[in-house]
Amino acid sequence: MYKSILAPTDGSALSHRGVMKAMRLARALGARVTGLYVSPPYQPYVFGEYVPPDLVSPRQFEAATKKAAQRALAAVKRAAAAAGVRCRCYSVTHASPAAAIVKAAQRHRCDLIVMASHGRGGFSRLLLGSETQEVVTTSRVPVLVCR
Repeated sequence: MYKSILAPTDGSALSHRGVMKAMRLARALGARVTGLYVSPPYQPYVFGEYVPPDLVSPRQFEAATKKAAQRALAAVKRAAAAAGVRCRCYSVTHASPAAAIVKAAQRHRCDLIVMASHGRGGFSRLLLGSETQEVVTTSRVPVLVCR
């Protein structure tokens, strides 16, 4: 059935639940897992406000995002090892996590994306948006959403 599963993570407990579901499914199917962490690009402007360059330098920002990626992907690697699943991990920098996830699924020839969702609906979803919803609507690869 599925041979290559993409498991994106942001390092949160919720995304880790999605990773764990991906590992269980991969183990049952004999599939491999690709872990993905998407870092935001450095932006001196946040929500229309200028952030003074001495507050966080591009170098400090890069170091912090690299550390966050390593921590999140280390958890993916530990989960894969515990499940006995072949796994490789990558981090990318992209302004749109959803677009990066869809692109990674294509680039790494994944035939399934497994990711978690907060399950927000209505007005909350309008305000906060949903990366998962964007992946579901733009991906050519099937997406398994875990709550």
